[in-house]
Amino acid sequence: MTYFVLFLGLAFILGGLAVASNPSPYYGVVGLVLASVVGCGWLLSLGASFIALVLFMVYLGGMLVVFVYSVALAADPF
Repeated sequence: MTYFVLFLGLAFILGGLAVASNPSPYYGVVGLVLASVVGCGWLLSLGASFIALVLFMVYLGGMLVVFVYSVALAADPF
């Protein structure tokens, strides 16, 4: 169980780095989804299942709005 929690922590950090280091919004949102899923899995492993579910739903809604907005700005030539 300890190795699983450490793996989730490492994956969370790598997901955050993927968000910060990708200039393309398509790959950045993949890192953002990965980081949120792993973060919620980390909370699940600690026993906070309701908080993990609520955070995942809130983050998923927020991520979709930011992703659509950034894709629309990237597609606009002006």
